[in-house]
Amino acid sequence: MDSKAEEIVSALDREFCLNCSRYDTAHSLSHPSDEAFAAKHMPDLGHDVKEFQVFHWKLQGWKKLERKLTSPEFDCGGHKWRILLFPSGNSNGPPGDVVSVYLDSANTKGMGKDWHVCAQFALVISNPRYPTIYTVSHAHHRFIAEESDWGFTRFIDLRGLFQPQPGRNRPTIEGDSAVVSVYVRVLEDPTGVMWHTFINYDSKKQTGYVGLKNQGATGYMNSLLQSLFHTRYFRKAIYQILTENEHPTESILLALQRVFYRLQTSDNPVGTNELTKSFGWTSLDSSLQHDVQEFNRVLQDKLESKMKGTCAEGAITKLFVGKMKTFIECINVLYEATRIEWFNDQTFKAFNDSVHCTDIQLNVKEIKTLYDSFRAYVAVEMLDGENKYQTEGYGLQDARKRIIFQSLPPVLHLQLKRYEYDMQHKAMVKINDRFEFPFEIDLDKFLDETADRSKPWKYKLHGVLVHSGKLDDGHYFVFIKPGRDSRWLKFDDDRVTPVTEREVLEENYGGKPLDGVVPQILRNQTERSTNAYMLVYVRETAIDEVLAPLTEEDTPPHLGRRLNEERIQMMEARKRDREDHLTAKVITDETFSLHQGFDLAVFDERNGPLSDLPIFRALKKEKYRVFKSRVARHFAYPESQIRLWVLVNRQNRTVRPDVSIPENEPSLTVEMIRNNMDARFNDLRLYLEVLPDPSKKILLDNAGTIIIFLKHFDTTRQSLLGIGKVHMPSASKLNNLIPIINERMTWASGKPLKLYEEVKPGLIELVNPKHTFDQRVMQHGDIVCFQLGISDKEVRDLESQGLYSSPPQFYGFLQNPPDKTKEPPTKSGSPHGVQNIVSGD
Repeated sequence: MDSKAEEIVSALDREFCLNCSRYDTAHSLSHPSDEAFAAKHMPDLGHDVKEFQVFHWKLQGWKKLERKLTSPEFDCGGHKWRILLFPSGNSNGPPGDVVSVYLDSANTKGMGKDWHVCAQFALVISNPRYPTIYTVSHAHHRFIAEESDWGFTRFIDLRGLFQPQPGRNRPTIEGDSAVVSVYVRVLEDPTGVMWHTFINYDSKKQTGYVGLKNQGATGYMNSLLQSLFHTRYFRKAIYQILTENEHPTESILLALQRVFYRLQTSDNPVGTNELTKSFGWTSLDSSLQHDVQEFNRVLQDKLESKMKGTCAEGAITKLFVGKMKTFIECINVLYEATRIEWFNDQTFKAFNDSVHCTDIQLNVKEIKTLYDSFRAYVAVEMLDGENKYQTEGYGLQDARKRIIFQSLPPVLHLQLKRYEYDMQHKAMVKINDRFEFPFEIDLDKFLDETADRSKPWKYKLHGVLVHSGKLDDGHYFVFIKPGRDSRWLKFDDDRVTPVTEREVLEENYGGKPLDGVVPQILRNQTERSTNAYMLVYVRETAIDEVLAPLTEEDTPPHLGRRLNEERIQMMEARKRDREDHLTAKVITDETFSLHQGFDLAVFDERNGPLSDLPIFRALKKEKYRVFKSRVARHFAYPESQIRLWVLVNRQNRTVRPDVSIPENEPSLTVEMIRNNMDARFNDLRLYLEVLPDPSKKILLDNAGTIIIFLKHFDTTRQSLLGIGKVHMPSASKLNNLIPIINERMTWASGKPLKLYEEVKPGLIELVNPKHTFDQRVMQHGDIVCFQLGISDKEVRDLESQGLYSSPPQFYGFLQNPPDKTKEPPTKSGSPHGVQNIVSGD
């Protein structure tokens, strides 16, 4: 650090010292030096600040403090706040060796389920007499009633507060007292979804629109369909074509009508299987990335042919087709040529033999703005060298070529050339250059002098189709402004969310962010791979017609009637099916080994993405022996080598194997198993146990023997790995697991291990290996997670990188995964490690 930087940091620390020394009791303030300290330790997230406040809380007699303390309340941003402090760690963390501290929203009682407040904060523990000796960590969080506190379970090791740390001459806690401070910025949330977890999020309720389901790699198609759907004039034209006697999987037009109608009326995401089937695509085709221009070309070509002879004929031409003129002038001979071309966002068949139709594709490589790209498009091009122009009567000649627009369509789809063939690598590559585009563009200067100028040629941005990632491994979504006065929305497959204008423009320019344009936290980003590849502009004078709301008369009555009849028939069929059948999801050792999270698998989407498990469908009256035989054949095991366990929901919200299904009852049916062993659910959830030696099955079933599942937390890979189950006498000690673990992991004996029990969601407890399973009240299906013991230095190294050093921290991260800019602290009930620690002095 240079001398000037050291001087600035020292000044900030002195200001912090002055601020803290003013307060012998709880107090809040607003002072310029607080802003400086916050600017140093809290990165600019790019959001408007509603209010900033600082609160200092002096504590004495630290060693005699209660297990949990709550500070006095203070106000910020129209909300009451307080600090939650666990001087010896909270109940979910390793007891007695860490300090846990959180920011808590104190007024959540009586708030509705939609209540929230977004805040960025820094928590600080400092020496009261020498406040430049401090530890600080920052985070941001969406505070809701269910998550009203957020912070750091492992804020700092307790012993580190009482001992001088490297580079310090005094401990943080001196004279058995300390100051706990919090710096809070309550932020504006213009979209209402900032830092939302989107658990139980309702797109229709929040935005009035629903998304489209992704069939595997159909995000590009979903983006274009949403864009066309919200071009309401186009949707109205599609509705005008009679399709009453057609079948949706054979008629692209009817399939598209049905997709549009469902988007218009459904409360849930809409499927596109019928539409892809009408294209003749198989499930494999739907899982492959297609070219969006190719899809659009085929779709509109087929639609236009279906529109001929109907009242919708000409609608596509009216909306999307413009006209350009190409001039070619020879330099050395007296020869000129003019050609009229029709254009839109895709290639139509020629309207007649003498008129050619082409695309408009705008370059983005080494071009800064949309205006620059249009200038390049109409710039004079020299035809010389190997690119000479072939004239009639004069042969190859040097010439000048220029393009000028004669007319532009009401809806202008602009393809941005984000992809090119790389000769060196002999492959298509993506161009991530920064390319700026505006909300409004005036294209008058690019039109021929003979163009009709009775109305301005100003266009408003209506849609931005975006690709994120690499060329062959990316994600598609679209931003749309549905009406003249609507807010911008993001359509990301099945989710629709409001967005800010910066999310529409700056975040999709590509390239490196510019200083002063984006938040501090993003300024050091490398070249961004999220960028626009197609822009949709609507002529300002045509907006009211193109985006006019649809009336009830605009929607074909047969669509609603037919879909409603199909819905009733489907419900009745499902009801009959439920009456006769049930399904069984089966956990195997393989699915358990891949599961990253609590329990053996996830069955409730409220707890995260559902586990992808094998599913078996069975008649309720099917005999269990027949069902088991089918399961054995599916997994290629002899029937004698497997047995099935029923999983049940326990009162502590865990889902665990409870009892194995008896195999000596020939009359047992799958319905009887469901009713007698898992009656709380309509379907069965089973664990498939493979018996290495079926002859020892009786020994495994001895009274007092329980089945325990083992998981390895790998600090290097930051992942969980299930390593199967083990049968243990319940009276034996947990340390009897250690040689079994060493053998399965091929570790040498004597390696230090720590054992944890998955007690319940949010509670992963370090266990005493000298305790017995009975003492821990463990039973069939309980889970022990283990890790190799690591040194304090290794713990600090991991946590300084924002990584997790123990299972409780990692499980907490899985339970509350941060978004791409979010730090990984948690609420007080979900243990995480200290992150982004900065020490003063």
